[in-house]
Amino acid sequence: MDKAYLVEQLGEKVRNALQQIHRANAGSQIDARTGASRAINLARGTGLREVQAREALDALDSFRPKPLKRGEPIGLGAVVEVEDGNIGRTLFVAPVAAGEELTGPDGDGIFQVVTPSSPFGKALIGKRVGDDIQVTIQGETTDWTVTYAG
Repeated sequence: MDKAYLVEQLGEKVRNALQQIHRANAGSQIDARTGASRAINLARGTGLREVQAREALDALDSFRPKPLKRGEPIGLGAVVEVEDGNIGRTLFVAPVAAGEELTGPDGDGIFQVVTPSSPFGKALIGKRVGDDIQVTIQGETTDWTVTYAG
């Protein structure tokens, strides 16, 4: 699996989001000059979002995932497949951008990004192929089995 391709694709998504956030922030800063409390609060919020997006991009710029060795516990940079008995998911453990969807090289598969602090990421870190995990998202708990990690 070409993890560099996934990181590059994720970086492009974060860059695009940063550009949108920057434009929104610039507009909200202009509006904040009116002195209206709502405009000032919006400007603070968009300013914070822009800082967070820049930090996410910096984290991705230094992220170089390595192949996971056979039997090694799941960690940052792993590509993981999980199944719940009915459906399966392919996950990419990245430092930022939980919830983003990526496509594999040549459109090969869909990868959901999870971070070590996301519900799926917390459940996966340190697990190995064959381990069962429980993930609660929006109040719904699902049991998953790790079927692949690389």
